[in-house]
Amino acid sequence: MASNNQLDTKSQAWSALFSEPMSELVKRYTASVFFDKRLSSADIRGSLAHAEMLAAVGCISGEDLASIQRGLAQIQAEIEAGEFEWQLDLEDVHLNIEARLTQLVGDAGKRLHTGRSRNDQVATDIRLWLRDEIDLIVDLLKDLQLALVEVAERNVDVILPGFTHLQVAQPVSFAHHLLAYVEMFSRDTERMLDVRARTNRLPLGSAALAGTTYPLDRERVARTLGMVDAQGQPQLCQNSLDAVSDRDFAIEFTSAASLVMVHISRLSEELILWMSQNFGFVKIADRFTTGSSIMPQKKNPDVPELARGKTGRVVGHLMGLITLMKGQPLAYNKDNQEDKEPLFDTVDTLKDTLRIFAEMVGGQTNAAGQKEGGIAVNADAMRAAAQKGYATATDLADYLVKKGLPFRDAHEVVAHAVKTAQVQGLDLSELSLETLQGFDARIEADVFGPLSLEGSMGARATIGGTAPSQIAEQLKRHRARLG
Repeated sequence: MASNNQLDTKSQAWSALFSEPMSELVKRYTASVFFDKRLSSADIRGSLAHAEMLAAVGCISGEDLASIQRGLAQIQAEIEAGEFEWQLDLEDVHLNIEARLTQLVGDAGKRLHTGRSRNDQVATDIRLWLRDEIDLIVDLLKDLQLALVEVAERNVDVILPGFTHLQVAQPVSFAHHLLAYVEMFSRDTERMLDVRARTNRLPLGSAALAGTTYPLDRERVARTLGMVDAQGQPQLCQNSLDAVSDRDFAIEFTSAASLVMVHISRLSEELILWMSQNFGFVKIADRFTTGSSIMPQKKNPDVPELARGKTGRVVGHLMGLITLMKGQPLAYNKDNQEDKEPLFDTVDTLKDTLRIFAEMVGGQTNAAGQKEGGIAVNADAMRAAAQKGYATATDLADYLVKKGLPFRDAHEVVAHAVKTAQVQGLDLSELSLETLQGFDARIEADVFGPLSLEGSMGARATIGGTAPSQIAEQLKRHRARLG
């Protein structure tokens, strides 16, 4: 291709008023092209929609439109082929593309900027780019939820000690535990889609800050770019000052992304604990672990640990964006250039983390179409841990309540029973009927059903409970929802 380095880059597009060139130090300090060039596709889409509208309202000719379309198509091809020469002197993605377009098609390229400013242009580009990234993230959240559902379906009858304060509390199904994370990621999806709706509004046509004197059809541009609601109605930013300076959508997205990462971090913490020798509840595939340089026996859970660490990174970006905006007067300020790197890194970190967790949890499909790897469950270790902590103590209290004893009294009776079991080194279910009746005469031989792990788990059949019958309903609901 013909190089575009013959452009006059000694002066910027705005420099006619200035008496001296920009300092090289300032040029590098203020330029954004080497990170905002990832907006190039969105910039070209926005420019094509703007140009088509300008021609429709008579601001440019049909010949100019055809030239702009041809030039932008060539630029898109050059960028995709890695042949586009990004120039620091041209500051940002917008001026780089505009300069190359003008080189290719002449004055038609200069007319493209009619009725717009870089202020509303960049606001549009970021929204278009982020909208597409949200769509990818929603798909990745679905993949992770499906991976968790698949593991849950195989482990409905596996008994895990449920914890509060990291102390054994009550027995739950391992499937039930995993579905708690499915609920979290389901809410994350809802939040992402909610953010998407507010992101998908058009700033273009607001120009620098006050609107424009040209007869722009902003609704037409919104329809062209798919910035419409569920009923197909165009969604526009309604105040030009707000349109060019608003970054709420970026903050909202980073907030939603932070919550996703917090949920991943919680899951990571549990995987780290469960993988340790002290628990031994699960194993994850070797490709997600590393060894020690000095201790040959070790397998370290590096992926969950790093995800736990990256959560702080994403939350930090949220704090950075909030702080960025807190002192800005209307309308656009150069501060807003600092929105991109934290936003880009948040998107990259979240996508990478979701991809790796979906495979780490659910495994990967082999050549025969079968899943391999993923979480391997040690059901025996989980069951043994549940039996150590008197997890069915509440069930004994509930049993006594059903026999007519007030719950607070039943609570005290069971505390004495647990103390005796501890002294004897037995589980409650291992105490003799005679011993149990010594705590309360209401206790009969049928007590051993509720005192078993299966009996305790199976009795909790209210909506949202851990009974296998209820888990089956929840799995059916998630399968229908996720497709």
